[in-house]
This record gives sequence, C-alpha cells and structure tokens, in this order.
Amino acid sequence: MSESDVAVQELAKAGGGRSLWQDAWRRLFRNRAAIASMAVLTLITLASVFGPLLSPHPVDKIYWDLIGSPPDWQNGFYFGADANGRDLLVRTLYGGRISLLVGLVATLVALLVGVSYGAISGYVGGRIDNLMMRFVDILYAIPFMFFVILLMVFFGRNIILIFLAIGGVEWLDMARIVRGQTLSLREKEFVEAAVASGVRGAAIVRRHVIPNTLGPVMVYMTLLVPKV
Repeated sequence: MSESDVAVQELAKAGGGRSLWQDAWRRLFRNRAAIASMAVLTLITLASVFGPLLSPHPVDKIYWDLIGSPPDWQNGFYFGADANGRDLLVRTLYGGRISLLVGLVATLVALLVGVSYGAISGYVGGRIDNLMMRFVDILYAIPFMFFVILLMVFFGRNIILIFLAIGGVEWLDMARIVRGQTLSLREKEFVEAAVASGVRGAAIVRRHVIPNTLGPVMVYMTLLVPKV
C-alpha cells in the first residue's frame, strides 16, 4: 500500500464525514436569526393548540355585561371582548388553529401533487410534457373563488374541502418549479449514468431527480404556508 493510500485512509477515519442533512442542520443552528424565528413560531403554535384548553372562557360563551369591553387583566379578558361579548383572546387562538391547519394541509397537498406532477412532466418531456403543462395552464385560467363555489355546490360546506381546494390550486406553481428543475437535472451525468445502468424511469425520478429539487421546493414551501 502506497503512502498516499495510507494518508487517505487516515483522513477518512479522522474526519468521519457529514451528510448533507447533518451539514444543513449544523448551519441552521449557527444562524441566530433562524433559531429566534423558530422559537417564536413554536410559541405561536403551542399557544394556538393548547391555549384554548387552558382558558377559563369558552369560545362561544357570551358575557352580556362585557360586550365591547377593552382589555382587562383583573377579569381575565386580556384582549377584551368583541361586539357580542365573547373573549377575543380565545377566539384569536382558535383562529390561529384554523390558520395553521389550512397552511399545513394545503402545503402538504401542493407538495405531494406538485412535486410528483412536475417531476414526471419534466423527466418524460415531449408531447406528454406539453399536454401536462397545457392542463396546468387551463387550471391557471379558472378563478379560485369560482373553483371553491363549484366545489361547495356539489359537496356542501366542509372545512376539509376548503383545505383540499386551496391545495388543489397552489400545486400549480409547485409543479412548474419542479418541472423547470427536472428539465435541467435530466441532462446531468448522474441521471445519464443511471439510465445507462438500466435503472427504470420511475426509480430515477424517485431516487435522483426529486431529491435534487428539494432546495427550491423547501424555499417555496416556506412562502406557501403563510400565503395560504
């Protein structure tokens, strides 16, 4: 064994190496602004989820003697009461629950549908890609409120339906982003090597294409949650 081989083995044993996820977490925890933002978001989430359970005031109870009252620390109405005499703090926390649920569910739907659709469209290419993108253009032309009203006419008022309706519209942008990334990635050497090795197209999309689109996808997800 040559001296260079010995040196390489010693460096490998000493360094140990880090995965991409380990490196990403390490850089994240070094960013003080990111940690502070995560702490604030965690507090808001915990308050929205558990706050109404700890409050002595039911969300729908009407206090006739406190209608429109300002915030008061003595009677426990820290945000005051609304025009109907209900505790504004509890109703704000309940609103936070719905906002978080809408954001997370709609983003999850957009992630699953948009990433899969865009990756398949970009990797297959040709006429199939054109047809899939024209279908996206048709959905872009449908007004969102018309789409929601149409669903309510057929399925009635349902909060889960609203989540699916929002996710069913927001996946269009995700699909375009992933398709653009896939068109670039399918020309890379590692994809060509996988094709030459006889790997099936579905496996290439799942193992090589989609993982390499996670950067733009994660950035768009962080913008999509507060958007919806």
